[in-house]
Amino acid sequence: MSRAFVKEDGGERWTPPTKAGDYRVVVETLDGPEIVFETGDLLGALRWAAARPGAGFEVRGKDGRLLAVS
Repeated sequence: MSRAFVKEDGGERWTPPTKAGDYRVVVETLDGPEIVFETGDLLGALRWAAARPGAGFEVRGKDGRLLAVS
C-alpha cells in the first residue's frame, strides 16, 4: 500500500474528511466554543440540543449565525 494513503500515527487507511454539516450545536468551554454535534437538518440539531440535560447549547448555521439557544 502506498504511504500516501496511510496515516503516520496509527497505520490506518486515509479517509476523506466528512462534509461539514449546515447546522452546528456549540457549547462554550474554557478553551473556547466547541462543536458537539453537526448535521444537515435544522430540526435534528434543535431536537439534539433540547434532549441534552443542562443548558448552554447554541445552534448555529454554517456561517456562524446564532439560530437558537437552549
